[in-house]
Amino acid sequence: MIRVVIFLLFVVALATGLAWLADRPGNLVINWEGREIQTTVFHAIVGLAILIGLAIVAWTLLRGVWQLPAGLGNFFNRRREKRGLDALSSGMIAIGAGDKSLATRYAVQARKSLPNEPLTHILRAQAAQLTGDQATARRIFEAMLSSPDTEPLGLRGLYLEAEKEGETEASRQFAERAMAINPKLAWPVTALFETQCRQGDWEAALQTLSTARKHGQVEKAAADRRRAVLLTAQAQAAEQSDPERAMKLAEEAHTLAPDLVAATSIAGRLLAARGNVKKATKVLQTGWRKGPHPDIATAYAYARIGDSPRDRLARVQQLAALSPHSIESPVAVANAALEAKDADAARAALMPFVDSGRLTQRIATLMARIDGEDGNAGKVREWLARAVHAEPSPVWTADGVVADDWAPISPVTGALDAFQWRVPAESDGGKDLALTTARVEELVRIGANEAVEEAPAGQPSQEDLAAAVAAAGAATAGAAAAVEAASAATAKATGAIQPRAQAAAPASAPAPSTPPPKAAPEVEPAPRPAPALKPAETVEDVEVIEATAQPKPAPAATAPSAPTPERSADPVKPAPEPVAAVKASPSRDAVAKPAASPAKPTGGAVTEARPANGHAKNGTAGHQPVVKTSAADTDTGDGKSAAAVAASAAIAASAKRAKERQS
Repeated sequence: MIRVVIFLLFVVALATGLAWLADRPGNLVINWEGREIQTTVFHAIVGLAILIGLAIVAWTLLRGVWQLPAGLGNFFNRRREKRGLDALSSGMIAIGAGDKSLATRYAVQARKSLPNEPLTHILRAQAAQLTGDQATARRIFEAMLSSPDTEPLGLRGLYLEAEKEGETEASRQFAERAMAINPKLAWPVTALFETQCRQGDWEAALQTLSTARKHGQVEKAAADRRRAVLLTAQAQAAEQSDPERAMKLAEEAHTLAPDLVAATSIAGRLLAARGNVKKATKVLQTGWRKGPHPDIATAYAYARIGDSPRDRLARVQQLAALSPHSIESPVAVANAALEAKDADAARAALMPFVDSGRLTQRIATLMARIDGEDGNAGKVREWLARAVHAEPSPVWTADGVVADDWAPISPVTGALDAFQWRVPAESDGGKDLALTTARVEELVRIGANEAVEEAPAGQPSQEDLAAAVAAAGAATAGAAAAVEAASAATAKATGAIQPRAQAAAPASAPAPSTPPPKAAPEVEPAPRPAPALKPAETVEDVEVIEATAQPKPAPAATAPSAPTPERSADPVKPAPEPVAAVKASPSRDAVAKPAASPAKPTGGAVTEARPANGHAKNGTAGHQPVVKTSAADTDTGDGKSAAAVAASAAIAASAKRAKERQS
């Protein structure tokens, strides 16, 4: 609209000027070299305007001819740039869609049209990566290092290639170089920090964290938490070699993150060891309020040197009062009460959870220990059976891995501060296999150490108890696998006891007339090394491979025979505690084969095999466990022993009675 108005104004001015000249005629005379030219002013002005217009047109034509080559060049350049940009756009779309051939074609076209464009290098490198040509991709990224503009881009590409190929040291060098060029870049700082954490270089990780915090790449709260974890990792490593430095590191970490259990427990232990009980108590109480944990309770109980078990129980009760609604409080009180031999206090602390139906594995195993203190083997077996099916207790877990102690990084991904104290997530099949394996190992150890007694008349034998524990661990996997595992455990336990008993008793020594006194529950003999627990595929893979204990001798004896050469004879110590070990079968389908059994007796009458005069009839020494046999106790022909069947039935009956009491 403005242009139209300006044009109209120009036309009006031109018309006005011409009219003004027409109204004022005049003559214009030019004398040049003897020639005289005479015309009117109006005609002279119009002619001058025409000459100026012709001059402009001529100049334009002349300049166009002069600039024609450059114009043609610019035209072709613009067309090539347009083609290159179209190729880059289409190539990026092909890369995202995963079209290898189309991405390669557009990369070649972009290289022809825009050879020096950084996006062209990226497209070529990504097309090479898509086709699996890692050498070409690396060569392209290395070429980018020659230009300061593309050097950070090339370093990032080389870092990603090194990470993909597992070259940790090379990736660390690329990240360090990129951070030196531009510390404000987030990716080199993050990449270098993660690499340093995976390698356990805590000091360098602290420096990198300071750089990230300085340039605003990490929030203050997150930076304080990470720094606390790194300081705790340093304190954990130096706790034995340099306690003074470890204490300072742990105190600083506790100040930054009071809810970090590892920092709290380390600081509390080291402060108490130096005699600063008041400060240790304050640190542990602060950590307990933030997040109750068994490690904090243990450190708090033993913070004051020289306390009796009763004094430690009183201290733990005071600590539990700070977090009365946490399940860790009654568990800590129960553990302290068991150490103080106060079974009633331990039972009173746990009964609210039992009555309300909030039964967990730790509570069930603690109840088994309490009843073991009272010598109630039946209740112990019942609690062990309930513990197998109870809700899992919190553990240290990170990325599906369960650990006994806290660690600063995940063993799977290397991520910092990955371990959390929580109930582990169960697998799709129901139970987490590794947790179930560890659970059964603990139950077998508790049941063997506290619930298994010498087998007098009327009580189950050790073989039956081993089969019961194995059947309890394999209850979720099916009756058939449980019976076979229990049968194998029975055979192995019997074979482990006989050679020891043969070597212990002299050839002519009769058995004592009275049974030996029962071992005190708190005395723990040095057990033989148990095989390491391996991850199990399913709960049915867990089997009891050995269970040995001092049996109650019988009053009768027979002529002994030489020890069998299958295992070296070890002298039998007076009334040792039973030892149990758990072995995880490496395969889901691997099931223990049933052990060989004696010939089947005829009829259904129950017989009881007891050694006469303190010696077994087969010639072994007098310390032989009492074994009740019947027609069902021998091999039934299908690999299932009656001991295993009886154990499974006992577990099922105990579980049924427990459910009835709860209902």
